[in-house]
Amino acid sequence: MKDLEDERLLTSHLLGEDRYGDNSLRPICLSEYIGQEKVKENIAIFVSAALERRESLDHVLLSGPPGLGKTTLAAIIAHEMKTSIKKTSGPAIERPGDLAAILTNLEPGEVLFIDEIHRLNRSVEEIMYPAMEDYVLDIIIGKGPAARTLRIDLEAFTLIGATTRPGLLTSPLRDRFGITCRLDYYTENELASIIARTAKILGINITIAGAEEIARRSRGTPRIANRLLKRVRDYALVKETGIIEEDVAARALKLFEIDTYGLDNVDRMILEAIIVKFNGGPVGLETLAACVSEEPDTLTDVYEPYLLKMGFIHKTPRGRVATEIAYRLMNLNQPRTMEVNTLFKDVSDHS
Repeated sequence: MKDLEDERLLTSHLLGEDRYGDNSLRPICLSEYIGQEKVKENIAIFVSAALERRESLDHVLLSGPPGLGKTTLAAIIAHEMKTSIKKTSGPAIERPGDLAAILTNLEPGEVLFIDEIHRLNRSVEEIMYPAMEDYVLDIIIGKGPAARTLRIDLEAFTLIGATTRPGLLTSPLRDRFGITCRLDYYTENELASIIARTAKILGINITIAGAEEIARRSRGTPRIANRLLKRVRDYALVKETGIIEEDVAARALKLFEIDTYGLDNVDRMILEAIIVKFNGGPVGLETLAACVSEEPDTLTDVYEPYLLKMGFIHKTPRGRVATEIAYRLMNLNQPRTMEVNTLFKDVSDHS
């Protein structure tokens, strides 16, 4: 069931090519980081204050949809703090001993980055509390009446956690982050600037209009923008003159079945399922996931955020509902009965 997502050009999750060649495209300091202006302004203030006090930066929680630059921003924070960074992920830390090994090897002031921190094991998470608050590890040795607690002092460090689903974080863990930043989707102008920067690094010939055309279809996500740029580059080299102009980018993206809204065939499958098979909705998450052969979590994390942002679907207590915009996009007429039922339901929900 994951094959569809793995082959999808517009997925905001890392693909093999992204993991292999993404580091060369990442900015290394705040001045090079494009977009997220409010987050950058706040981070700059907090970092400067920590350096002035000669202390470690307070723990940072970065949230937002995948592909917006949380990992990149974590590395930038470490660079601005003039320290190194160690990276891991929530699922990779299976036992408390794994976390203890990582924490005891941290240098003074070092940054520990945990991606998908909402997926930490509960027993591991409980070890994290005293480590974040008091820089100590409380390890229980033995079992039963003979059990005793061993306290290990840690060097002061900064934990940076990244999550796509902040609502899944427990309150005790979330409350221990002194700095919370939410990354939002990028504007088309910001994406065009990112595409131009990436093209310069990779030696790709692209016009301003060509960058803007790719940006329009990148779903507000830099990772997708960079991936589309590489695929349009391939098309331009094989089918065109090698220069990415607006019409070249449009023809390439049409070939890849990515429309002017940034939707691909998977998005259209979801909308078609809601509209045709379920008469516009409402339809539950599990039912919709089974209908399009996807995992429910993948629908929630990958597809729905952008469809909601663009106004193609609404989430109601009873399930997902297609909007009038979705009907126009799919060239289908919205049933009159559905309009009346939806209106009646909306009134009922607010009564």
